[in-house]
Amino acid sequence: MSFGDPNNPYGPPPQQPPAAPGYGFPQAPGVPPQGYGYPQQPAYPGYPMANAMPQTMPGLMTTARVLLYIVAAVQILIGIFAIFGAATINDASNAGEDTFGNNGFSDIGHAGAGIVLVVALLFLGLAALSITLGVKFTRGGQGIRITTMVYGILGALVGVLIMISAANVGSSAALVWALLWIGFGGIMAAAMIAPSGAAWFNRPRY
Repeated sequence: MSFGDPNNPYGPPPQQPPAAPGYGFPQAPGVPPQGYGYPQQPAYPGYPMANAMPQTMPGLMTTARVLLYIVAAVQILIGIFAIFGAATINDASNAGEDTFGNNGFSDIGHAGAGIVLVVALLFLGLAALSITLGVKFTRGGQGIRITTMVYGILGALVGVLIMISAANVGSSAALVWALLWIGFGGIMAAAMIAPSGAAWFNRPRY
């Protein structure tokens, strides 16, 4: 047998073809594989729409929230003073009845006390609504946004009515109050209408 015979057991082993790179092995030193299961872009590219959803409350929203708390404080003070006023009017009416007996003035006093008490309860209820809206800014949805927007628009309209009355009477104090209500209500409504406000209340909650 000659060493050139491929079947010669004493000859050198046959030359094997070079092995092809196996799956999962890099094609060149220092070059990562580009096969299945490997990202073709930088790792952790971010979640879709991550930049479109605000993660912190926008500044205009924060301002509207603070204004809601300020309005609630004013409404509480007005409600408390109105309750004391209703109690005072009622006591005066009772004293008039004790002195002069039942008369038309005492009836008017009792009716006035009832009206003032209703106004006091109305302001206290509005204060509760203002506080609730401000608290719900963190976790609330579109219902809180729409309610706050309507609340701000109505507040601005009330301010316009007060301003008209102040202009007719010539009261500077009433004019200042009217401008404050118009400004507060306008800012609240603008914060809810702005795209940042809509995005804040549309953000995902986990």
